[in-house]
Amino acid sequence: MLTEGELLNLMADLESDRVERTESVKDLDKFCIAACAFANDLPHHRQSGFVLVGVDNRGRAVGLSVTDQHLLQLGEVRASGRVLPIPSVQVYKIRLSDGSGEVAVLEVHPSDLPPVRFNGQVWIRVGPRRALASETDERRLMERRVSHARTFDARACRGAGLKDLAIDLFLNNYRQQAVSEDIILANHRELRLQLAALRFFDLPQDCPTHAGILVFAKDSRYWLPGAYLQFLRINGTRLRPEEVALEKEIQGDLLSVLRELDLLIDSQLGARPVAQSTLREQTVHDYPRFALRELLLNAVMHRDYEATAPIRIYWFSDRIEVQNPGALYGEASRENFPRQNAYRNPIIAEAMKTLGFVNRYGSGVLRAQDALAANGNPPAVFAFEDTYFLATLKSRP
Repeated sequence: MLTEGELLNLMADLESDRVERTESVKDLDKFCIAACAFANDLPHHRQSGFVLVGVDNRGRAVGLSVTDQHLLQLGEVRASGRVLPIPSVQVYKIRLSDGSGEVAVLEVHPSDLPPVRFNGQVWIRVGPRRALASETDERRLMERRVSHARTFDARACRGAGLKDLAIDLFLNNYRQQAVSEDIILANHRELRLQLAALRFFDLPQDCPTHAGILVFAKDSRYWLPGAYLQFLRINGTRLRPEEVALEKEIQGDLLSVLRELDLLIDSQLGARPVAQSTLREQTVHDYPRFALRELLLNAVMHRDYEATAPIRIYWFSDRIEVQNPGALYGEASRENFPRQNAYRNPIIAEAMKTLGFVNRYGSGVLRAQDALAANGNPPAVFAFEDTYFLATLKSRP
C-alpha cells in the first residue's frame, strides 16, 4: 500500500504514465481500461500503476468520503472478469492528514501474462494517456510474456502443432467471443499470431501452449493424459463395484467438456416431494444445481494438469465427492481458503470466462455455500492434501 507521502507525490506528478486521476466513482469501464493498460505495462516499469479516485486533473483532492461501496466498485475490475487474464490488484483508501478528503486507490500490478484485454481490446499507456495497442505493441507484449511465463498452461506443449488443433473451433467460436468484432475485421495476421495473442501458441517454440491443447486440441488426452473427468453414480455410501449404477468419462476440448458437464448435472439431479402440511407438498432437490456446478467448474479451472489422474466425481446416495489433482496453489492456504484465491491456470480461467461458463472470479465457493444453505443442505466440506483437493457435498435431509 502507498504511504500518504507516496500518494501525495503521485497526485502532484501530472506527467506520470503510472497514474490516472478521476473524480468519478461510478465509471467501471474507465477503471477497467485503466487497469488493463497498467497491467500491460508497455513501458516496462515493472512497477504498479495507480487509479486515484477523488483527485482532480490538477492533482488536488476533491473532498471525497470513501465508502465501502466505493471500494467494492473498484474491486469489480477484478471480480467482473472483463479484464483478462485476471489482473493482480489491491483496493484501499487513504485519508489525507490535512483534512482535504480521502482517496480511493486501485493499485494494479504488471501482468506476467500480457497482453491483457478489456472486452477483447488491448489497452496501453502512452505517456499520461491511454491508447489501443498496435500490432507492434502486441508483439512486444507477447515476447515479454514468454520470458515471464511460469504457469503450466502458458508453457509450450512441445511436439504438438497447428495440425493437432481444431482450428474451426478457434476461428468460428472462441475468437468471436474473445476479441472485439472491429479487431477481427481489421486483423490480417496469420493464424499463429492470432493464437499467440490469446496465449494459445508459443511462437519461439512454434507449437501450441498447454492451454491451446486443452481448449482446442482434437485429442487433448494424447498430450495431457489426465485431462478428463471420471464420473461414478453409486447406489450406496461406499465405493463398491457392484453398487456402481453409472460410469462415464468426460473428455475432449474445453468447450465440449463444459457442455457435457452441464448435461450430466441436469441428468443426475433428481427432485422429490416433501410434505409441508397434511395437504401440501413441496418439490425439493437433494443438491442445488448452482452449488454443484460451481464446485465442478472450480475443479476444472484449478486442477493440476501436469498430473495424470483425472477429476473424480463420485455421487453416493448421501453425498457427492469432487476430487481434483493438485493441492492449494499460490497464496491460498488452509487458513485463508476460500477468501484468498490464486490461479494455477490463469489462461484456462480466462477461457472459461470467455466461453460463458464463469461469470465472476474469486467468490464461487462462498456463493456455493450460500446456495447449499438456502436449499437446506449442510455446508460443503473441504479436505486439503499434498496431491489433491477434495470437496464433499452432503445431501439435503
